[in-house]
Amino acid sequence: MARKTEKLYEDFSSLMTEIEAQDDPRDAFALVQDRIQEYRLAGWAVPEDLVRVEHTMMTDFMAESQGR
Repeated sequence: MARKTEKLYEDFSSLMTEIEAQDDPRDAFALVQDRIQEYRLAGWAVPEDLVRVEHTMMTDFMAESQGR
């Protein structure tokens, strides 16, 4: 079980690095959605941290679109 946890942590860490490297937030959001889709297609539970990132990004996009 420790190996799976380490793998998930490394995977999430790698994804966050990719997200931060994106110039366009829409590209970063697409990366998050793609990763979530990969988890679901594999039949794995989506890590809670990844769900939080997706939710935060959606909230930021909605606020920005409303001029906040």
